[in-house]
Amino acid sequence: MKTTSAVLSVLLLPCALAWGAEPAQPAKKPVFRDAATHEQLALALRKAEQRDPMKKLTPVEGEDPSKVNRPMDLMEQSDIICFRGFATLVPKRAIISAPENYKKYLKLEPGARIVGWKDFYSRNRGWITTVEVSRVQAEGVEAISEDTRDQIGKSANLVVATLQGGPISVLPPVKPEEEGEDSKTDEANPTTTN
Repeated sequence: MKTTSAVLSVLLLPCALAWGAEPAQPAKKPVFRDAATHEQLALALRKAEQRDPMKKLTPVEGEDPSKVNRPMDLMEQSDIICFRGFATLVPKRAIISAPENYKKYLKLEPGARIVGWKDFYSRNRGWITTVEVSRVQAEGVEAISEDTRDQIGKSANLVVATLQGGPISVLPPVKPEEEGEDSKTDEANPTTTN
């Protein structure tokens, strides 16, 4: 028994010295500061108002841009495709071809749940075909290729234009010859009003 207590005291002695080696730190005294007076707060406010960059800006003349050209209602800008209790919105002119037997699905049914395009398309791939178009084709700068137009014409499905998988409006192609002819005819035939 004595040997066991002697061994323990030898083993625990360095630990006891390490714990006792740290001097006890006195408690820190709290630092008290005076509260800001009314005069100090008023002075700080005056300095902040003098540095205010918004005062240097002049008011903009004309109509408020946030009130002009407000977007129309989402429903006015969209076409609806509805089938079996689910509906989705696609931009106007995104539906390139709608055969007669699918036109009944282009209106909102009462009680239909509106879902996103990807969810709706995954449920209805059997009768909806997508045609991937580029940004310039959607803007009408470049026409859709002849092969793609032939496929659209032969398709018995509803055809929706997409850009990177999402529906997009496709504007009719603008022909540069027509723009030039219109300006020439306007110059050649000036109109006069009385």
